Amino acid sequence: MSLLRETAARLKTELAVYQLVLKHPRTPLLPKMLLGLAVAYVLMPFDLIPDFVPVIGHLDDLLIVPALVILALKLVPREVMAECRQTIESSHD
Repeated sequence: MSLLRETAARLKTELAVYQLVLKHPRTPLLPKMLLGLAVAYVLMPFDLIPDFVPVIGHLDDLLIVPALVILALKLVPREVMAECRQTIESSHD
């Protein structure tokens, strides 16, 4: 149970960091667009590959969204990520 709580807390922290990254003035446009696409894909009322298609239907959700997020985060300057993480950590103290 504690592992689940720790994972949920980390996820909540990461989402807060990503929100700051999106709002940060030094974040390039491409990562902002990729993160936006990831959010839009999750919120879309339909899938590009319907879930009733065996295996592939669910795999698209598990592959596309994380791939977009990982690619976007690799394109964000390290200084911006560090600054956003520090802001979140200092707000939790």
